[in-house]
Amino acid sequence: MKFIENVKPDVTTDIVYMMCPMHLLKLEEQMKELGAGQILEIMTDYDGALEDIPAWCNKTGNEFLGVEETLEFFKFYIRKGTK
Repeated sequence: MKFIENVKPDVTTDIVYMMCPMHLLKLEEQMKELGAGQILEIMTDYDGALEDIPAWCNKTGNEFLGVEETLEFFKFYIRKGTK
């Protein structure tokens, strides 16, 4: 897992306390609204996202930049690909 700090996202989506599979549904929805190269920060407390989000990025051609872990949730950073 790639841990990261101090990334400046273009858009932040807070889905803390939302049940699975909202982390992937919201991720896909938000990425459609971003331009190529823009960065999405998605906040979730779902630990399954540690595997799901990097796998989703790999499958969809978006770049998984890393994750920041706080005491209450994770912050995932994804750069939109050119597809």
